[in-house]
Amino acid sequence: MREHANSAEPEIRILAIDNDETFAMRMQENLARHGFEVEWARDGATALRRIAEGNIDAVVLDHVLRAESGLDILPQLIALPDHPPVIYATVSGDNGIAVAALKAGAGGHVLKSNSPDFFDLLAATLEQALDRARFRRETADAQEVIRQQRDRAEMLLAEVNHRIANSLGLVGALIRMQSSMTTDRVAIDALYETQMRINAIASVHRRLYTNRQIGTVQVDEYLENLLNELEASIRDDKRPHRVVLAAQPVNLPTDKVVTLGLIVSELVTNAFKYAYSEGVQGEVRVIVEQVGDQFRLAVEDDGAGFDHSGPAKGTGLGTKILTAMAASLKAELTYDPAHHGTRAILVFSVD
Repeated sequence: MREHANSAEPEIRILAIDNDETFAMRMQENLARHGFEVEWARDGATALRRIAEGNIDAVVLDHVLRAESGLDILPQLIALPDHPPVIYATVSGDNGIAVAALKAGAGGHVLKSNSPDFFDLLAATLEQALDRARFRRETADAQEVIRQQRDRAEMLLAEVNHRIANSLGLVGALIRMQSSMTTDRVAIDALYETQMRINAIASVHRRLYTNRQIGTVQVDEYLENLLNELEASIRDDKRPHRVVLAAQPVNLPTDKVVTLGLIVSELVTNAFKYAYSEGVQGEVRVIVEQVGDQFRLAVEDDGAGFDHSGPAKGTGLGTKILTAMAASLKAELTYDPAHHGTRAILVFSVD
């Protein structure tokens, strides 16, 4: 029997690694009845070269070879990329050898003999190992397709968030231009507040785009960026206040973060406008924490305080927005009457 066969490739090709050519010939004859074509290699080096050529579907590896044992060759076979399944054959009934082979990666074990029953058992073992290998390949292929589709969806979603953020930024810029051409103080304030609300939403989409996040936003990073922008845009000589953020690293769904950003923008803007006397430096604190499934937001200052149950200052639109946004989170915005200044508190479930 030759060590290599050059005939047309069969449907299922088995490589027998065995130092007994006569036994390999018997294997070839008997497995042919089960639809297998068998090639023979007398040692590990020959077997590895043949497998590298391709078109080997499975390997039957004998334990006892001339210069090495099957356990010496098995790790090299298993280390091959997309290696064929290996059936380990032993003459002795030493369970320790079989266990060692299976632990090293063999796809099955058979007790070697010359009986016809052995070759029937070997064929069945090979078919099982080939079925398992086929299932693993199909699963890996399916997972690769899923990964590629997921990556594509993430890329498209990132592009959508990028475009939304850019579009909202353009709208904010147009509002800023309109504000610069207006002399009415009420209109200027209304346009400014509208711009801040748009920026709060755009900041969420920028965060989703730059961090490649899907469905959730890390609240502490988002609020830090939002409050930096807010402070830079509203702080001046009349309102020289600073914003301090204390936030745990909490992830929330995107829709909740958009709502939360609008609420924080409204409360911080109100504190800048009404908490402290003109020209007096003050501090506005934003505190975020999660306890269990409860998310807690507090926005507080040490200013003059106000009667939140009384008539709204300005147009009252901010109060309506706060009420609507809190309701969308299934929460209620409350104020701490014991706090010196103003402390607004919002608690809602993260589920």
